[in-house]
Amino acid sequence: MIEVVLDTETTGLSVLDGHRIVEIGCIELKDLIPTKNKFHAFINPERKVSDEAFKVHGYTNEFLSKQKKFHEVVDEFLKFIEGKRLVIHNAEFDISHLNNEMNILGKPKIKEDVVDTLKIARDKFPGSGISLDALCKRYNIDNSRREKHNAVIDCELLSKIYINLLDQKEPKFELKIEKTFGNENLDNSKIEYFKKIIEPTEEELREHKNFLKREIKKNFF
Repeated sequence: MIEVVLDTETTGLSVLDGHRIVEIGCIELKDLIPTKNKFHAFINPERKVSDEAFKVHGYTNEFLSKQKKFHEVVDEFLKFIEGKRLVIHNAEFDISHLNNEMNILGKPKIKEDVVDTLKIARDKFPGSGISLDALCKRYNIDNSRREKHNAVIDCELLSKIYINLLDQKEPKFELKIEKTFGNENLDNSKIEYFKKIIEPTEEELREHKNFLKREIKKNFF
């Protein structure tokens, strides 16, 4: 199956306030393994970046004013995602901004199927942190490069989180080993790499227990 992990950065939170996209990042997955196919574009939003958004991604108005506008990259972007399932963390946010850009250009809305990893994480870990950083910590994924939000880096992290959320094995690596000791040849062997099982912490178990108490009280009392 071909999927695309997608992330955007914007000038602000809501399209209702006129906010626009400033960056799109996409990484292609084939059977959950990243391919070499990527799409990335910085975009001139034709408006100022809000102070809150600048604190998140750090892209200045001067830098963005020199980038291509959305109508100049949209065809390449649509071709990249065409017919592929999209994997997005908090899909409602990204899809609303993408469809706003499509609407401005008079183009149809994004029609591809979407998997929202935020919803998967919320169902899987009720009462626990489900941000990208929190999930990286849970699955022992190195996010040290994520000093600021960046669409490509976030896609790389999400691709690893996605595999773990689905309870899949990490991509298998076949390593051929051949050693010679004197005249004795060792047969080639295969080494399989599996994802590490992460046990919940005491704090997470306590939070989950409190969550269950609240739900029981809300629904039955």
